[in-house]
Amino acid sequence: MSGTHAQPVGPPATTQLQKLAPPFAQRLGNGAALTPRELSVVRQLSLGYRAAKISSDLKLGEETIRSHIKKAQAKLDARNRVQTVAQAIMLRLIP
Repeated sequence: MSGTHAQPVGPPATTQLQKLAPPFAQRLGNGAALTPRELSVVRQLSLGYRAAKISSDLKLGEETIRSHIKKAQAKLDARNRVQTVAQAIMLRLIP
């Protein structure tokens, strides 16, 4: 080992990053943010659940779940469910 260690990111760097990262609604580009329900549906999608399972878990109709998925896709500028989940992960909306 050379004895040199990377310095942790301190408050100045964190502040600079916060300035570069606009609020979530602006990051989506269309001014819209995911609703809490859309976010919960996207979380379930990220676990590999289908609309029927999500519908059962959230006690909502399948068409309602599909509607939430379509709205989340549009807000995240995604073409399909996989891209929807990927965008949500990249934006750190879900782990």
